[in-house]
Amino acid sequence: MYVTCLDLEGVLVPEIWIAFSEESGIPELRRTTRDEPDYDKLMKFRINILKEHGLGLKEIQQTIEKIEPMEGAKAFLDELRELSQVIIISDTFTQFAAPLMKKLGLPTIFCNTLEVAENGEITGYKMRVEKSKLTTVKALQSIGFETIAGGDSFNDLGMINASKFGFLFRSTEQIKKDNPNLPAFEDYGELLGYLKECLAK
Repeated sequence: MYVTCLDLEGVLVPEIWIAFSEESGIPELRRTTRDEPDYDKLMKFRINILKEHGLGLKEIQQTIEKIEPMEGAKAFLDELRELSQVIIISDTFTQFAAPLMKKLGLPTIFCNTLEVAENGEITGYKMRVEKSKLTTVKALQSIGFETIAGGDSFNDLGMINASKFGFLFRSTEQIKKDNPNLPAFEDYGELLGYLKECLAK
């Protein structure tokens, strides 16, 4: 039996931090896991920037409320969920993901948690497990599932390469160039066709 594991940001919804960067006018917050492979370094950088500007969870959540899934994402996900068990495995946080999951029809998501002070300041974060995407895929495999995995960023490559079938979706030219063995897609229709072929094997 297959479980399809998908990244969230950049695959089904726009990048939250880029949206907040545009909303807040802070260009430094545009950096994502497409640019920085070290997630801990990236998050500490983000938290420091937020502190410098006196911004917290409330302001980010106000931006998230305005974010809509990418065009065609919900229809793609609905059809895929009829064909396969699907888990979204993301390095985002429960406090960010909840409103977006409603807009995607409440799929299952495994993500992390922010540490937030009473005044709303983001003081840190707690990863669900180390290397959460790869660890989750390996755990699913250990209980008898075959996995199919896809994403767009450096932090997706572990789960993609560990899966029976893996792919890139709307990734960067550099990541595609560095991983020529991985099929790369830009369109949900093409991706769904590929996934149907995988699930039939």
